[in-house]
Amino acid sequence: MAIETKFIEDSIIKLNISQYLTKELSRAGFSRVEIQKTPILTRITVYVLNPGRVIGRGGRTIDTITETIRNRFRVENPQVNVMEVENKMLEPLIVAKNITEKLERGINARRVIQSTLREIIQNGALGAEIVASGKLAAKGARAKSIRKSLGYIPKAGDVTELVKEASATAYSKYGAIGVKVRIVPPGTVFPDRELKAIEIPKSILNSY
Repeated sequence: MAIETKFIEDSIIKLNISQYLTKELSRAGFSRVEIQKTPILTRITVYVLNPGRVIGRGGRTIDTITETIRNRFRVENPQVNVMEVENKMLEPLIVAKNITEKLERGINARRVIQSTLREIIQNGALGAEIVASGKLAAKGARAKSIRKSLGYIPKAGDVTELVKEASATAYSKYGAIGVKVRIVPPGTVFPDRELKAIEIPKSILNSY
């Protein structure tokens, strides 16, 4: 039971750190965080679009973040490393935020989803799914959901751990819209199947 409790506590700490960094590093284009505990230290790797904003002048910003993680979340010997995102179209949180920004500007949801899905696949993803739920139509209309996917997206079993996933919320003039993005990164190997090249339908290929 003690081991199970410790596992739950570690998961909660990781979630809290991720939520803190999402808010604190939004201007730096925060994407995700990886946490690895060792007997000597806790290695925290932060992936962002703009590493300079995280490091700060003279390293002040990253020092402040490290101290906050140590004191607020009681992490012993945190070592924060900053990595630049290699391809923003393969990072679910960045993609989801980009979609929410377009929805808040009033761009048609179906058009945004289709064009984004096309870009994800064209950047090498083996599978992608985008779901938008909420007030997608004019004022007074019922909330509804749009789900579009291409390629292979496992929904059950241990293989779901290979799928990167993130969510964001758009606040349009008609109401809130939740956006969830799932991406299977290039090079992912599934033990139960061999993935074939993805053919993008004309309806999505010609979207803009």
